[in-house]
Amino acid sequence: MNICPVNSKTLRQLWSLVEQTQSSTLLRLSDSDLVQQLLTQLDSQQALSNEEISSVNSYLWSRTNLIRDLAIARLA
Repeated sequence: MNICPVNSKTLRQLWSLVEQTQSSTLLRLSDSDLVQQLLTQLDSQQALSNEEISSVNSYLWSRTNLIRDLAIARLA
């Protein structure tokens, strides 16, 4: 399996999307819906290759708990 790393520009855009998304939305969505929504929003901002989509998808799945923790912290 060949893994395409996520570049820094994409990571910045992705975390910017997390910050722009309402905390209640981040907490309400299931893990799969959360990953899909963020991936769809990112892909609409910059065209991603299939390899990039796969890498970002894996990255998001590994960070769902962190994304939810950040959303909870913003509500406090």
